[in-house]
Amino acid sequence: MANNSAPLDSAFHALADPTRRAVISRLIVGPASVSELAQPFAIGLPTFLKHLKVLEDSGLVGSGKTGRVRVCHLQPARLAAAESWIAEQRAIWEGRADRLAAYVENHIHKEQGQ
Repeated sequence: MANNSAPLDSAFHALADPTRRAVISRLIVGPASVSELAQPFAIGLPTFLKHLKVLEDSGLVGSGKTGRVRVCHLQPARLAAAESWIAEQRAIWEGRADRLAAYVENHIHKEQGQ
């Protein structure tokens, strides 16, 4: 996993910001122009474009020009990779929690029996 951690690291870095998560949430609905994506935020366009650059650099979002309009779209493969990593971690920790619960129950039963 260490060799493939850079793409995952950049995806989690991109998802760490609430503005960028909101952009991802909007793009789940479908592609949108940069101006449409920027509209709900009370930040300047240059600042918003920095957020888009982080999303594009992470591989979560792609964009292309249609005439004079830049349209952004979600690239779900990187999002799926992050989701897969989270699911793997959840499975590991649930297994550990189950083993701890079994150990504690066994220990309590032994103490009650003695």
